[in-house]
Amino acid sequence: MKKQPKISSLIDKAVFDYNLIEKNDRILIGASGGKDSTALVEYFANRAKRPDCGFEYLALNVQSDFAPLFPAGIKELFERWQVPFKSIDVNILERVKKGQKMSCWWCSTQRRTELINYAIANGYNKIALGHHLEDILETFLMNMLDKAEISTMSPRLEYKNYPVTLIRPLCYVPEERLVEHAKKNGYAGFTCTCNYQENSARKDARKKLEMLTDSSLVKKYHMQNSLKNIKNLYLMNPEIAFKDSDTDSL
Repeated sequence: MKKQPKISSLIDKAVFDYNLIEKNDRILIGASGGKDSTALVEYFANRAKRPDCGFEYLALNVQSDFAPLFPAGIKELFERWQVPFKSIDVNILERVKKGQKMSCWWCSTQRRTELINYAIANGYNKIALGHHLEDILETFLMNMLDKAEISTMSPRLEYKNYPVTLIRPLCYVPEERLVEHAKKNGYAGFTCTCNYQENSARKDARKKLEMLTDSSLVKKYHMQNSLKNIKNLYLMNPEIAFKDSDTDSL
């Protein structure tokens, strides 16, 4: 039996740890044409060939009015991998309100909305996104420093208002590994080239993350694991502190 590449093993671990793929799932994959989502689609294409598959999936591209067209080379790869694929056109610029500035955040929010709407309308119960290890850690830093809260992108998020669960199977995969994998498999060249790229907050968070961890993968995993190993008693939570104080006085 051919040994699985490490990237597949990392995704398998995330799927197991967070129960991301279940029997009878219908999964919608956000496909941008970039290395991250393409690696994710490739994983699903390979997993769908396993005897115990038990799920359906569709790679969906949300084509905005100002972004470059979905790469023809990636379409050819999808065909070779026998990936069910669809693209829908969305006019995002017309949704920008007066006085509002177009940004990467606004664009991604609108594309996420389209994914949710499509999933609900077509009976998909899960949406898979290609956020990797560094995406999650950068969000953790941004939320802590800019929002004063401990939170990040969850590997599995069940929406309260929609019958859809968001999953992030690449949560354990470092971007460096994705870059290597994409180069090896011939799809590393495509990135977003729109005229509205103003994502300075995330770029700053990336710099902070690399400085904080000395670009060490071990330290990045320690940082990620700290989000699972929360010691509530030693955080600045007044309710927990009062309860502990009451216990000590008995």
